[in-house]
Amino acid sequence: MKIDVLTLFPAMFAGPLDESIVKRAREAGLLDLRFHNLRDYSHDRHRTVDDRPFGGGPGMLLKPEPIFEAVESLANENTQIILLSPGGRTLNQAIVRELAQEQELLLISGHYEGFDERIRERLADDELSIGDYVLTNGALPAMVIIDAVTRLLPGALGDEESAKEDSFSHGLLEYPQYTRPAEFRGMKVPDVLLSGNHGEIAKWRGEQARLRTTQRRPDLL
Repeated sequence: MKIDVLTLFPAMFAGPLDESIVKRAREAGLLDLRFHNLRDYSHDRHRTVDDRPFGGGPGMLLKPEPIFEAVESLANENTQIILLSPGGRTLNQAIVRELAQEQELLLISGHYEGFDERIRERLADDELSIGDYVLTNGALPAMVIIDAVTRLLPGALGDEESAKEDSFSHGLLEYPQYTRPAEFRGMKVPDVLLSGNHGEIAKWRGEQARLRTTQRRPDLL
């Protein structure tokens, strides 16, 4: 998969995406990840990418010209173009699965007071948010999307079953898990997990996943 990120702050991505699963996916050629500075597509001497909104109001808006030029330079017919802003669909695992099926993604990171509306109308295939709160810009949401999508790329995880059992993969939170020792400071691992009865273990895990989801995230049910 190829993912391009258009941002005013490409240096923010150094570090978080150079470690762990994303790093291994990039080194294995499973993920082609590239970062592009929006100011490189502005041609005045100040490299201007924003301006005041018509009608007045606080803050600045990202101008259409540099974003249109960048998208026309970076995207092709296989590219899914995604704006990252508070007004988008809230990211969930189902959307991550959709994105993981795409050949190419272009993530456009917002900043200031957002985008000129013509960018949404003419360029964007989708618009995503990672939650109902305000961030300084779209760099962190872009990192979240990249990490979540990379986990679903074939070969990215050491154990392909891991992604299938993660929280939200079946619409539920993950069941409780335990490792050695079987007893620690008086806290014991449930007997069923030590029984070797895989049918009963699967049943217990399903029940626990539903119980945990009911208690913590009833909105998922």
